[in-house]
Amino acid sequence: MFTPWAAFFSPEGERLLQECIDLALVEDGPELTAQGLFPPEARMHAAIRAKEDTLVVGLPVIGAVFKTLDVPFRWQASAREGSRVPSMTEVARITAPAVAMLKAERVILNFITHLSGIANLTARYVRELEGTGVRLLDTRKTTPGLRWPEKYAVQAGGGVNHRKNLAEMLMLKDNHIDAAGSITAAVAKLRARYRPCPPVEVECRTLEHVREAVAARAERIMMDNMEAPRLSRALALVPPDIEAEVSGGVRLETIRAIALTGPRRPDFISVGRLTHSAVAADFSMTLIPA
Repeated sequence: MFTPWAAFFSPEGERLLQECIDLALVEDGPELTAQGLFPPEARMHAAIRAKEDTLVVGLPVIGAVFKTLDVPFRWQASAREGSRVPSMTEVARITAPAVAMLKAERVILNFITHLSGIANLTARYVRELEGTGVRLLDTRKTTPGLRWPEKYAVQAGGGVNHRKNLAEMLMLKDNHIDAAGSITAAVAKLRARYRPCPPVEVECRTLEHVREAVAARAERIMMDNMEAPRLSRALALVPPDIEAEVSGGVRLETIRAIALTGPRRPDFISVGRLTHSAVAADFSMTLIPA
């Protein structure tokens, strides 16, 4: 279910996004080329177009960038946020001071091309899972500072967000378990420490770990980097009231076979490459007559 931009971002998410926009504008410095060519009162009209068949994700960043620049502007979407458009479709129109338009151009396009690319890759994985009942998860393998917009793009592409930070779900990995002494001890310590305790997920690499996590009644069990025969046996150990997640090395050409591993199918498959390896979509901004 696609959550609109304004509803997706919490106050914390909005703050982090604004910091990203601020940093992007600071990185570029003053637009000396445009300042040397245009008087302050000069205005421009521009259109953003998709140059390939693509999902359109990130249009609301247009307004956020111009508000940050603190200039008078108008913009209007020509395509619905989260929709798919064919190549050469106009997706937005903008009117703004010339200097601000040319300074904002690359920052806006960087966001839209990146987020649309993540949504496109996510949608390809989701299509591979059609009919299986298995849901696609993202991970925390996100670009530093861009987690909220990247996870927004994942759900725009039909995926499900795993967790946006370390507090939404408590995940026990090898180092946690080794330090605590065992899965059983680690789960018990977390539930004694937090009241109420966030959901606990345990990362398992052996059948013995899966059995122990089931006995500890973790809310979710992740089968990490397990080959098909072991994965099938591990999933069979997880009762229906405990969620099962598969992770590690999942690719577009393998995800459907993983989803159909039986007899107990996973509830989720998580894929880090949705955010760390997506190819940017192709968009451009061009000047248009008033």
